Amino acid sequence: MKIFWIELYFELKKNKGSMVGLFIIGISLFISIFAPILSPHNPAEVFPNALRIPPSFLSGGQNQFFFGTDDIGRDIMSRLIYGSRISLSVGFSVVILSLITGTILGVVAGFYGGLIDRFIMRLTDLIMSLPSILFAIVIVAVLGPGISNAIFAVSVVAVPNFIRIIRAQVLFEKNRQYVQAAKLFGASNFKLMFNEILPNCMAPLIVQATLGFSDGILNCAALGFLGLGAQAPMSEWGTMLSDARSYIESSPWMVTLPGICILLTVLSFNLLGDGLRDALDPRLKKQN
Repeated sequence: MKIFWIELYFELKKNKGSMVGLFIIGISLFISIFAPILSPHNPAEVFPNALRIPPSFLSGGQNQFFFGTDDIGRDIMSRLIYGSRISLSVGFSVVILSLITGTILGVVAGFYGGLIDRFIMRLTDLIMSLPSILFAIVIVAVLGPGISNAIFAVSVVAVPNFIRIIRAQVLFEKNRQYVQAAKLFGASNFKLMFNEILPNCMAPLIVQATLGFSDGILNCAALGFLGLGAQAPMSEWGTMLSDARSYIESSPWMVTLPGICILLTVLSFNLLGDGLRDALDPRLKKQN
C-alpha cells in the first residue's frame, strides 16, 4: 500500500495542473485548520461604524479590514477564512456519506445481479434523471433549511455516481480468477465483495471522491445562496454571496471575494481529480 501511494505521487508530479490543485488544497486546509490564529477578527463581530468599507488596497479602505467589511460591518477576510472551514467540512461530509452509501449499493448490485441489481439501478436512473440541484432543493425544502440538511441532500444527489462506477468495476472483477479461487476456499459472499473485489476497485473511487468533493462544495454553496443551506450568522461562502447580491454594483468586493474562493477551491479539486484519473488509468499510462 505504501508503494502504491509513492508511485501515485510521482505520477501526479508529471501533471502540473494536479500539482497546482494540490497546492491550493493544501493552502485551504492550512487556513481552515489555523483559522482562529489567522483570522484578524471574530467572523460574527460587528463594527457599526464600518459599513461596507472597501478593501485596504482600494480607495477608501482601512488597514484594519484588509478585504473590507460587509453590509452590517463584519470583516470579510475573517468570514472568508472561517468559511473555508465550513466549505471543506461540507465537501468532506458529502464525500464520506455518498462514498459509503454508493459503494455498498454498487457492490451489492454488481455482485448479486438479478432483481436486486435491477431495483438499485432503476432507482439510480430515477435520481439521475432529475436535475441534481433541483432535486437537492426539493429535499431541503421538505426537511427544512440548514447546513446538515443541505449536506444530506447533496449526498443523496451524489450517490448514483458512486453506484454506477463501483457496479461497473464489480461486474468486471467478480469473474476473475482470484475471486473464483477465493470461492473454492470457502469465502463467504461478504468476504468476496469487501475483502477480495472492493480493494481492486479503489482507483476509480479515489478519482470520483476527489471530483465529488468539488461538486459537494459547489452544490452546498448554491443551496446557501438560495437561503436553504447554512444560515446566518454562519460564514459560509454561498451565504455570503446571497447576503451581498443587493450590493453587487455599489460594493462589488462583497460578491467577488467569496466567488473567487469558491472558484479556486472547486477548480483545485477538479484539477487534482483529472490528475488522479490520468495517474490511475492504465490505458492513459500506455498512451503516455
